Amino acid sequence: MSSTPAQGRNRSTLRHFLDNEASGGVILMAVAVLAMLISNSPLAEGYFQALHIHIGPLSLQHWINDAFMAVFFLLVGLEIKREMLDGQLSSWSRRILPGAAAAGGMLVPALFHVFFNWSDPAALRGWAIPTATDIAFALGVISLFGSRVPASLKIFLAALAIIDDLGAVIVIALFYTADLNILALSGAAVVIGNLLIFNRMGVRALWPYLALGVALWILVFASGVHATMAGVMLALTIPLEATPGRPEADHAASPLHRLEHSLHKPVAFVIVPIFGFANAGVSFTGLSTAVFAEPLTMGVATGLLLGKLIGVLGVVAVLVRLDLADLPANASWGQMTGTAFLCGIGFTMSLFIGLLAFDDPAMQDDVKIGILLGSVASGILGATFLMLFGRRSKRVRVQP
Repeated sequence: MSSTPAQGRNRSTLRHFLDNEASGGVILMAVAVLAMLISNSPLAEGYFQALHIHIGPLSLQHWINDAFMAVFFLLVGLEIKREMLDGQLSSWSRRILPGAAAAGGMLVPALFHVFFNWSDPAALRGWAIPTATDIAFALGVISLFGSRVPASLKIFLAALAIIDDLGAVIVIALFYTADLNILALSGAAVVIGNLLIFNRMGVRALWPYLALGVALWILVFASGVHATMAGVMLALTIPLEATPGRPEADHAASPLHRLEHSLHKPVAFVIVPIFGFANAGVSFTGLSTAVFAEPLTMGVATGLLLGKLIGVLGVVAVLVRLDLADLPANASWGQMTGTAFLCGIGFTMSLFIGLLAFDDPAMQDDVKIGILLGSVASGILGATFLMLFGRRSKRVRVQP
């Protein structure tokens, strides 16, 4: 039986994902710049004070980072599950290139950070910061080049970033978890058990899952595991109706597709920009140029800029040279190099891990500066490569 219909359906689903992420990435760029401008303006004091206003038991910044971002991680979990079971990552042949590239793109940046911070045990705690790729930012940049970048390369970048998100989720759960409250953790396990029972019973309505999801967030928050992990746990229990070979299948019948479709725009256009605005601001008042040479700053910046490039491009080159995988269709090595640079844009997830790794505001500022340096440089170099080689490919095609 031909697999074309299934592939067509998957491409349609992924196209919707790419469009939302790319548009959200452009907005995220704008709010990040706005946060930087405000934090270095006469409005800076009000900006920073507002983040520490308490609303109930938590400050505004904690509500954003712990509650709002749980919804972001819920969407990440839904996307991972869909792609793994019924999408572009549903077979090992499709997983090998983006999967191996994502692994290289996490390992090498971590080694860069360790190299610069080997003598500082406190700074070493941030080893995972440069391992993350910001899917919205990266797709936002690559989308600016339209048809000059082949669709296969955009799909490769999206698949790599989704696997990268899965790696980040595992890293956060394993390495950035506080002391555990066994009672709360046991309660969370009971809730997850009930969610799985709903799944096995074929419950198609979303409200029972979401109602228990709120209870799960409260229990995970109290357990010592970071509260955002509740979003991922909930996502893995939402039923997905796989429809291989049936592109006409109504996705509205699948609870996972319904929830994912409902969350895409709020997450891309509201939640992630709010997170970026609340966390991108760093005041340069009183900072000397020496901060750019701090080992923590250098570890994060070089990990994103060079570590991601070497890790992603190096793994792809090895797999292609060994005939274990092919370059994405119609993509050149120059375009692949530009895409590898874009993987060094680590804004949202890198900021999130940085906040988990360090409580010291001074260290958080060093991390933010490193993320901004590495991400901006990666974005500029990636865009430059895509522009140069995209134009070259276009000229070659029109020659007689």
